[in-house]
Order: sequence, then structure tokens, then C-alpha cells
Amino acid sequence: MGIQPDHWIREQAQKQGMIEPFVEAQKRDGVISYGVSSYGYDARVADEFKIFTNVDSAVVDPKNFSADGFVDRKTDVCVIPPNSFVLARTVEYFRIPRDTLVICLGKSTYARCGIIVNVTPLEPEWEGHVTLEFSNTTPLPAKIYANEGACQFLFLKGEGECDVSYRDRAGKYQGQTGVTAPRL
Repeated sequence: MGIQPDHWIREQAQKQGMIEPFVEAQKRDGVISYGVSSYGYDARVADEFKIFTNVDSAVVDPKNFSADGFVDRKTDVCVIPPNSFVLARTVEYFRIPRDTLVICLGKSTYARCGIIVNVTPLEPEWEGHVTLEFSNTTPLPAKIYANEGACQFLFLKGEGECDVSYRDRAGKYQGQTGVTAPRL
């Protein structure tokens, strides 16, 4: 399984619609960088956020998740409360090839500020907007900037196609748009 270079990412995005909208080169004119890099693609965070709050004394239960623990915001700058958590999504819509697995890592600009970005792997033939999980590990409020870079996707091509893809097994997050909360 090898990591795919910029020219493969570019070709898959432009000819196969793997990433839409696709940014040809890394952009960073006074913003947190995004776009294709040597061996990855830096995606942007959209302006839709679900901020965890405990106003209604909600309990976080992955088997019975309640949206009562969220406050929805559409904004250019999201402030994450200290030691708190926000769900967001990528600007880009991804369509993963059948022979590819995608791993995501947070941007160093955020990591160096104590903001951790988590994304589970994008499986073969998964598609949708990627839900991003931002954790503010600091005792201070932290800002996330919409339409700027948030994380880097690394594309690992398998030695062959898998027998059963995410699409084949009708995965519960297939085709998701917007910020998607946990599903059972």
C-alpha cells in the first residue's frame, strides 16, 4: 500500500471527481493553507458548526445520541469553549476510489495551538462531506476559521481492489452532506 503523490490526486480529482471543489495548488495568502500538496490534500472547514454545550444537561451517548447537546452556528469564525468540542464539515465533497483508503491528520497550525482535528479513515467507495471533530484541549477559548485549511488527507492505494467496499455494505454515513452527528 503506497501513498499517492500530487499528480495522482490531481488526476483523480479532475477526471474522476474525487474532490469537489478541487484546489489545484496549495493556497496560503494570509490564511491557513489548503489545496493539493506533495502527497496529500489539505481540505477546508465549512462555515457550519455544531458546538457542544451542557445547557440542557445532556449526556453524550454514542448509542442514543441526542442533538440537545449541540448549538448550531453558521459563521466565519467559530469559537470553541475551553476543554470543549465542535463538529464541522469539509467544504470539499469526497468520492474515494474502490482501491484507496484515506487517512486524515490535523494541520500543524491548529495542533500547535492545542486544537486537535480528528477524522476516522475514509473507506473505499465512501463519499460525502467529511465530518470534522475539533477538540480544544486548552483552558482558553480557541478559534476555527471557516473556508481555510483544517486537515490533510493522505491517499493510500491498495495493492488491489477490496472485495467489499463501504458502498457495497451500505455504510450509514454514505453520501452525507452537512455536519453529520453520530448514527447507530
